[in-house]
Amino acid sequence: MPEIFNRKQEHLDICLTQDVSSRTRTGLEDYRFGNRALPGCDLSQVTCWTTFLDKPIAAPLLVGPMTGGTARGREINRNLAAAAAALKIGMIVGSQRIAIEYPEVAHTFAIVREEAPDIPIGANLGAIQLVNGFGVKECQKAIRMIEADFLVLHLNPLQEALQPQGQTNWHQVLRRLTEVISDVSVPVVVKETGFGLSGQDAAELREAGAAILDVAGAGGTSFALVEGYRHPDAMWKKVALAFSDWGLPTAESIRQCRKAVPEVPLIASGGIRNGIDVAKALALGASWCSVTGGLLAAASESVDAAQEWLDSLVQELRLAMFAAGVQAVSELNSGLLLPARPE
Repeated sequence: MPEIFNRKQEHLDICLTQDVSSRTRTGLEDYRFGNRALPGCDLSQVTCWTTFLDKPIAAPLLVGPMTGGTARGREINRNLAAAAAALKIGMIVGSQRIAIEYPEVAHTFAIVREEAPDIPIGANLGAIQLVNGFGVKECQKAIRMIEADFLVLHLNPLQEALQPQGQTNWHQVLRRLTEVISDVSVPVVVKETGFGLSGQDAAELREAGAAILDVAGAGGTSFALVEGYRHPDAMWKKVALAFSDWGLPTAESIRQCRKAVPEVPLIASGGIRNGIDVAKALALGASWCSVTGGLLAAASESVDAAQEWLDSLVQELRLAMFAAGVQAVSELNSGLLLPARPE
């Protein structure tokens, strides 16, 4: 069996059975909302509806990229898509490189559009592949495979560096991103994979033409730890562990990117664990949040479990908005936040 199939299965197994949470905090813990004893609105009038790339969604949420390429990955994708469709939120599939190289597993990704014909769905490929033979043709294949509304190109240099046979020549990645973004048929989201985008990254990606940036900050799943569990060499396991707290915390990444590129919409991801975290991230300047974490475990169980997990997030967001005295997600702003640990 080709190594990429083993890696897909190992990533899934490790994320479901091991503690791979970053050893750093998201930074969202440093903020809290001031409570409004007189919120001035009816909870029934509080709405989480917004849009994503001109498509209406019931909450500013996307199911983040997780899996695909294996039988178990197909079942999880089916559950995730069915839950996302029921709640009318968006979804991004896991990396489709495996299905580009081995078209016989494309169905493990295509199931998402079958289950969710009307929600915004994002295709997904690693940006490093753009300097290893992939180009617009492969991006278009990924888009057509799931009838995607947008394309995600993910950045994962540290993960690749810690991965056995990882790809570490990143010299021309920005140039290739710029070329591909200008030629693909859908808007492009560029995201990190759990170590955060800096303000400098954001500025360079804006110039490259990215429509949206996903900060994917530290504080959620650490792919340093994931690769550490996978690595057969004891020394490299130790090296990976040293990077267990590496990266820009999610809140800091939002702050830096918002300052560097105020006009570029942001997705916040990385340790978004409940609806209050969603509200904080939006108040700090994100337009949407992407979630994985505990959702993966729920989706590995059933559609109902995934739907319940997501629905609780939406209800927590609505209640946080109500208690903060706002009726629409567009009203969330940094002025509503207080230091959690005032000096």
